[in-house]
Amino acid sequence: MTFDQLDRQARQRLRTLSKESANRVGRHLVMAGNLVESDPELAYQHAQSAMRRAGRVDVVREAVALTAYATGRYAEALREIRTVRRLSGLDALRAIEADCERGLGRPERALDLAAAPPSKDMSETDRVELAIVASGARLDLDQPQAALLVLDQDLVRGVSDDDMKVRVAHARVTALRAAGRDADADALEATIPDVEPEEEEVSFAELAIPVENDAPAGANDRRSPGHGREDGAADG
Repeated sequence: MTFDQLDRQARQRLRTLSKESANRVGRHLVMAGNLVESDPELAYQHAQSAMRRAGRVDVVREAVALTAYATGRYAEALREIRTVRRLSGLDALRAIEADCERGLGRPERALDLAAAPPSKDMSETDRVELAIVASGARLDLDQPQAALLVLDQDLVRGVSDDDMKVRVAHARVTALRAAGRDADADALEATIPDVEPEEEEVSFAELAIPVENDAPAGANDRRSPGHGREDGAADG
């Protein structure tokens, strides 16, 4: 694992650090990104190590937010997402923010976040991710028909990203089952292709780095906007 495995934008965001510090922090981010799916607790520890060296750098706080979310530390993830927004002025993590509200048992707050106008920082994928979380929040409130309506928006139906299409389909299956439409859910589920994982350069909102002596270990669960349950929501 090397500093160069970080994507260019993330490396640029570490420019305020000395070369040595940027290299060490960057490598922690690389490890965090590589481990967030397989060992999220250890990924979180790497993000914490990065924060001890560069707590005022937005990409580092983003790593803490994502790994805290992946380990179910939803209150901490919320704080870190708001810190990232304050430091960077960007609002690209709203789906995760909303899913954290679900994880804390506050689906109404998740719906408020989903209902707010999208920011210029949110991509099509971010907005569809947020819709998946909103659908899950409707299910939390025992409103399966409303959950299906969320997924029937033109934006969601017309999503171009193949992986996100699969995510939407899984969310729709969950909502159909909640609505008692098992036959429709079975028919849709039979059409969902398996998605092969791809090798990716580490970027942020993905992380990546080698273990150093100050990075303790642990273990837990996954994520990145809306993984967790198939409806895209954090387990509450």
